[in-house]
Amino acid sequence: MKKVSIKFLGASGTVTGSKFYIETPEINILIDCGMFQGLKELREINWEPLPIDVSKIDVVLLTHGHLDHTGYLPRLVKEGFKGSILATEPTLAIARIILLDSAKIQEEQAKKANEEGYSKHPVALPFYDLREAENTIKLFSGCKKDDWIKLSENIRFQFKYNGHIIGSTFIHLEMFEKVFVFSGDVGRLNDELLSPPERPKWADYLFLESTYGNKLHPEENITEILSGLIQKTINDRGTLIIPSFAVERLQLLMYLLWQMYKKNKIPNIPIFIDSPMGNNVLNVFQQYPDWHNLSMNEFEAMCNHVTIITSYADTWKTIDDPRPKIVIAGSGMVTGGRVLTYLKQLVDEPKTNVLLVGYQAEGTRGRQLLEGTHELKIFGKYYPVKANIHLIESLSAHADQAELLHWIDDIKNVPEQVYLIHGEPGALDAFKVKIRDTKGWECHIPKLNETIDLWL
Repeated sequence: MKKVSIKFLGASGTVTGSKFYIETPEINILIDCGMFQGLKELREINWEPLPIDVSKIDVVLLTHGHLDHTGYLPRLVKEGFKGSILATEPTLAIARIILLDSAKIQEEQAKKANEEGYSKHPVALPFYDLREAENTIKLFSGCKKDDWIKLSENIRFQFKYNGHIIGSTFIHLEMFEKVFVFSGDVGRLNDELLSPPERPKWADYLFLESTYGNKLHPEENITEILSGLIQKTINDRGTLIIPSFAVERLQLLMYLLWQMYKKNKIPNIPIFIDSPMGNNVLNVFQQYPDWHNLSMNEFEAMCNHVTIITSYADTWKTIDDPRPKIVIAGSGMVTGGRVLTYLKQLVDEPKTNVLLVGYQAEGTRGRQLLEGTHELKIFGKYYPVKANIHLIESLSAHADQAELLHWIDDIKNVPEQVYLIHGEPGALDAFKVKIRDTKGWECHIPKLNETIDLWL
């Protein structure tokens, strides 16, 4: 028998910070390498060295490119990782964009904190800088989905299409004749841009995301909600600000607004896309047409319908533009990015509408807005919130409880163990009960840094 140890270094008892370390007699593997986001006590964990010998990791496998699955990679390299980072080509393209953008933002925020003196530290440092991000990208190596990749004599894996965002996969990993399935983030069954996720057929050990383990996405008439908000914005001569994730959500919003305009559901209101990272992601959609459902003609028409902002000077011109307008800007949970510039100037105006269009993690400004905060702290200053706050939940790129149950429904065997990850405590507990009641499978909710030893 062979001993395999699995250490839960993130996304355990919380949604973010995805990292799962597998030690085997043949090779050591890290599945995902994400940053913690949200609550301060979680973000502070990012700065602590990992409780493993990073130099012994041979390979990192990435399910997809989001920051909470890739954002720790430059720190991993800084701590001594010298192996390969494997993922699908579009995932690596997204990860490249996200890491460079993240490094740039961190450098800028550290500089601003030092200049304006609002850091609690004598000298504020970026979590990692551009040079460190660029060194990390040199370790990237692309794989085709469905191809079997042999890592060692008794270990092989394949990336399987998973919806969610462009390039996203789940990982089917075979070790010593046992099947380990890491779900990554499972996509939606009905997605305007992406195909439904493929489903695993067998799993001896299942590592299953639970972000919406306790919820069903509501049945919402998105066209009606958006057209109502746009009409209100026109009548008030205000601004509709939509904080958006740069990957998939921004492209989906562009597509929905373009379709609504084409079908005369909304007038030709100016739409500004202010997300340098989002602009780069549009290039990835152009580069990998096989990974999404848009034709190139439709894609180009959609892009031509909006004004894509490329300079910070144009951000200020847009803020000063007196016309009623829609601004879609990063970031989706209002944790950073260009959207903060718009909110600083416009969140105190009653004629401003803010539309949140996805999951808002604990500790983020997006969650504060959702919960009715009367003020927002941005770069050390407080801004009163007089804008109207709205939410569309059904645009989430994550499967809800019913879709997650559907995703595991094709598994032919009873797994030896199911590990519920990527969820807040309420979602994890509810999903554990639901799986036991519907499937009869026992689930374990691992704690952060918990180690599980398996004999295979």
